[in-house]
Amino acid sequence: MAKRDFYEVLGLQRGADDGALKSAYRKLAMQFHPDRNPGDKDAEHKFKEINEAYDTLKDPQKRAAYDRFGHAAFEAGMGRGPGGAQGFGPDFGASMSDIFEDLFGDMMGGGRRGGGASARLRGSDLRYNLEISLDEAYHGRTVEIDVPTLVTCHTCDGSGAKPGTGMSTCKQCGGHGKVRAAQGFFTIERTCPVCQGRGQIIEQPCTDCGGQGRRQEHRKLSVDIPKGIEDGTRIRLANEGEAGLRGGPPGDLYIFVSVKPHELFQRDGADLYARVPIAMTTAALGGEFEVPTLDSTRAKVKVAPGTQPGQRIRLKQKGMPVLRSKDIGDLYVQLDIETPQNLSKRQKELLEEFQSLSTKDNSPSSAGFFAKLKGLFES
Repeated sequence: MAKRDFYEVLGLQRGADDGALKSAYRKLAMQFHPDRNPGDKDAEHKFKEINEAYDTLKDPQKRAAYDRFGHAAFEAGMGRGPGGAQGFGPDFGASMSDIFEDLFGDMMGGGRRGGGASARLRGSDLRYNLEISLDEAYHGRTVEIDVPTLVTCHTCDGSGAKPGTGMSTCKQCGGHGKVRAAQGFFTIERTCPVCQGRGQIIEQPCTDCGGQGRRQEHRKLSVDIPKGIEDGTRIRLANEGEAGLRGGPPGDLYIFVSVKPHELFQRDGADLYARVPIAMTTAALGGEFEVPTLDSTRAKVKVAPGTQPGQRIRLKQKGMPVLRSKDIGDLYVQLDIETPQNLSKRQKELLEEFQSLSTKDNSPSSAGFFAKLKGLFES
């Protein structure tokens, strides 16, 4: 049976960011987990399929290869070589060459294969750290950022040559953009150090950029922060990185989003948690109070009589919105019961009177624990 497309398996569009990828995986893995579907072979198959898709797409290098070649990027071909040995198919070598050049070409000389005058160096990717509040993560917003970067020189239009002048063929490489050197039985080919792989030499460099074809500037960019974005999410802005050298393609800009801690709420995915101290009397007799929420409203919390320390009360759909979804998480309020302090004489008398009237039914956990403890000592 042919494998399904990994993006289809996770219910995503190509180009989905890391946050959407993680959210889709978490939701599907929970739905089809074997512990939730005992004996269901179909669910077990889907769970394995989801994990395989996520393992591939979460890795940037594997994902780049998959986006270009699909499943063929990781599978050997069905052809057979001489003598019956299993081969990799007629196009495997060329395909793998393309993959490694796409992934590592910039680190190993920068130019596309073929060299010559068409070889151009891609600009570097940039990183921008953006810190937002939990309230901004809840509502989403458009942020304007100031990015220091290298932009295309407008004087020479990125060519690096002085306007009105031309370029001459590089004498070092004869216009090929690459030079070869023999070392024993091996011949090593590398990018020409004189023309940096272009195959041509600038006769008169541009006076504004010094022949680089780019110059330093500050750029203002507007970035849309979607509702429900999580801490650590990476946003990619294609072609917004540094301009390439002498007309080369620009790099990308990666925005790493961090969410500042909130004074009341702690976040876990789409759910929010809050610890609220209440008086001992409220816990014993019951009552209610209000807590603020991120949707600018107040939620009423009802405390049942006899509430114990650490008990959680769930407020549905009062948490965070799920990224690129209409779903909303929940808010969990944990009750911390406060013991009275700085008691007056009369308050102490009333508590002593209450203690004298108390029975095992008033504190069943405490009474049961000490009865068990007594039994352990006696044995």
